[in-house]
Amino acid sequence: MSNVRMRRARATVVALAAGAMVLTACSSGATKGAGDDDARKNAEKQRAQITYGDAAASKGPAEAVPGAAPGGTIKVYQRDTYAHLDPAQIYVSDQGTLSTLLFRRLTNFHLDNKGKYTVVGDLATDSGQKSDGGKTWTYKLKDGIKFEDGKPITSADIRHTFERTFADFISSGPTYVQRWLADSADYRKLLKGGPYDGKHLPKDVLDTPDDKTIVFHFKKPVGDLPYALAMAGYGAVEKSKDTKEKYDKAPVASGPYKIQPGSFKNGKGITLVKNAKWDPNTDISRHQYVDKFDIQFSVAFADSTQRLMADNSDNQTAVSFNNQVDAASMQQVANDPKIKARSTSGYQPYVGVMNFNMRRLKDKKIREAIAYALPTQAVLDAYGTPGGGELAGSYISPTLTGFKDIDPYGKLKKPLGDIEKAKKLLKDAGKTGMKLTYAHNTATEPSKYSVAVVDNLKKAGFDVQSKELPSDTYYDIIGKTDNKFDIYPSAWGADWPSALTVLPPVYDGRQIQDGGTNYSLYNNPATNKEIDRIEQETDQKKAADDWFALGEKILKNDLPQIPTFYYKQIQLHGSKVGGVVNNDVISSVDPTKMYVKK
Repeated sequence: MSNVRMRRARATVVALAAGAMVLTACSSGATKGAGDDDARKNAEKQRAQITYGDAAASKGPAEAVPGAAPGGTIKVYQRDTYAHLDPAQIYVSDQGTLSTLLFRRLTNFHLDNKGKYTVVGDLATDSGQKSDGGKTWTYKLKDGIKFEDGKPITSADIRHTFERTFADFISSGPTYVQRWLADSADYRKLLKGGPYDGKHLPKDVLDTPDDKTIVFHFKKPVGDLPYALAMAGYGAVEKSKDTKEKYDKAPVASGPYKIQPGSFKNGKGITLVKNAKWDPNTDISRHQYVDKFDIQFSVAFADSTQRLMADNSDNQTAVSFNNQVDAASMQQVANDPKIKARSTSGYQPYVGVMNFNMRRLKDKKIREAIAYALPTQAVLDAYGTPGGGELAGSYISPTLTGFKDIDPYGKLKKPLGDIEKAKKLLKDAGKTGMKLTYAHNTATEPSKYSVAVVDNLKKAGFDVQSKELPSDTYYDIIGKTDNKFDIYPSAWGADWPSALTVLPPVYDGRQIQDGGTNYSLYNNPATNKEIDRIEQETDQKKAADDWFALGEKILKNDLPQIPTFYYKQIQLHGSKVGGVVNNDVISSVDPTKMYVKK
């Protein structure tokens, strides 16, 4: 969030309104304004099962954006420098948005002009052919696909793209496909050091029988592979141009844009220009309307908001890919029709929670007392309204397939907290006056809502000690298995619209380790067993329903966390930028559809 870029799956609770960098959000599109009531309808559209497209659905070119014309430069205001440009190192939102312009992968989440999403073949002819009950997936490459230097993209490049993710220097990107191929979290043992000494994955793991064919072999069924392959982290890397660590500063593009040589200046900016070797006839999803993207770094959220609200001079042809409206400006954006018309808004896939340390708070009645006492409205209010978020009753976001409205602890009905119920639970447990250590980070928003949190817990009968932790190392500290805190906030979001990317990393007890993401240290063997079962379910609709049922069961029966709010966002653009829509998968405006109005 405000002080750190975020991995797709992990949202720091540092500051949503000050800038959550995430990779998924529900769209309202350019015709909708900040804080619109139809955000829920758009979330419902997103969580409809995103289907796997066939060859016909994957064939380019992309449908024209109404009114679009080629030419012009769009200025882009970004808070953060891009720490990584190597696609294999990309797992944060701002870099993920940039990657849609630079890199293609085997599959892609295609957004059509009606707002419908489909997983399509990007470099591949379709979203994949499944066999052997989901253990084998085969992909054929399209004709006419090339890197920016004109070299055709072959199966050898795709093999190299995946094999290099096993190298030790690749440390920041997604690991889904690697773990599935190795059938182990310790996947690097399968190809130590990567492919750089002439070594390769065995053919019974990853096979390339000809220049056009890639075959993935898994030991267990994998139903979500087309979703995973569409992640930015699996963008194609040209084998002959791989410079290992140095590739992170000078990658070879395969998308409609490339990096202008010498333009990347850390802390200052980067310029993208057209890639002449990109063939629109091979690409169902992307456009190449704009001549140039002039991206400027170190522009704070409040600064970009003020510039875009002013809409003067070159701010008229400006956007931000990822900067959101700062909390202080939300009311002005919502109340000024002219500004609101230049906004997009919607859900992100993140759910904020308050963790209960299951190794310290073993009595469920204590956890329930805390849950009922917590003022979730105060948590939400700290992030700015309207548009900052919505009170949550579930661990699973409204953007995910299988979502249902639930509220087992009455947090939607009594968001200020139910002190009397909390008091009774604490008294029944014989723990009135119990000491609690509540940890949060030092950012503005947690510091603000934590006053109300501590106040309510004291009113409920707890003896509370509040502990402030540094924002930049917050997750490292709460990620320790021997942390000394009883309750502490965090947030989590999906890598694609499936709870497979939510429940296993957060609630699998076998994932408990220092630096892990099971922050509540929750371990229930029955839950672990159910995770294993659902992970092998290849019927996507059934899997979605089963994931939600499991999440509800964990919440009701075990209560390792209490949900606080579902994240939302508002973004602005200049009046002369057309084709601005939010992309649900990258949780930002979609740069591949933009054009400069004449």
